[in-house]
Amino acid sequence: MIVLVMGVAGVGKTTIGEALARTLGARFIDADDYHPPENVAKMKAGIPLGDEDRWPWLNRLNGELKKEQRAVLACSALKESYRRRLAEGVRGFTVVYLHGSAELIRERMKERKHRYMPAALLDSQLATLEPPAEAIAIDVAAPLEDSVAAIVERL
Repeated sequence: MIVLVMGVAGVGKTTIGEALARTLGARFIDADDYHPPENVAKMKAGIPLGDEDRWPWLNRLNGELKKEQRAVLACSALKESYRRRLAEGVRGFTVVYLHGSAELIRERMKERKHRYMPAALLDSQLATLEPPAEAIAIDVAAPLEDSVAAIVERL
């Protein structure tokens, strides 16, 4: 089973993904750790990534997923084409879509310190987001434990 935990920055992908991986006894993979230095530099400078920046990163992540039997990947995967690329050739791929109000996400981003993703890029992510048609949808206004329990129940 491979679970993609996706959504915009600040929605809780890492927090929920890590807790879900522990619950499932699966490897946790943070997509942020796989960005090439050029992507990180762009984001640090407040420049949104384009498709041409994302394809090599998505290809690398797909390769990682193909090696796994049980894993939880935290990745923005904002577009359907990105999710298709991540899932290509991966058995048992399930999408968990984390969502919440823009106000809630902005508040959370003010409270966190990410190593390179500034809050200024949230608007570009919201504009790019293509909500998945088929996914386990989780409203992140709920407590962490409730969110993880809801995901596990639906898996």
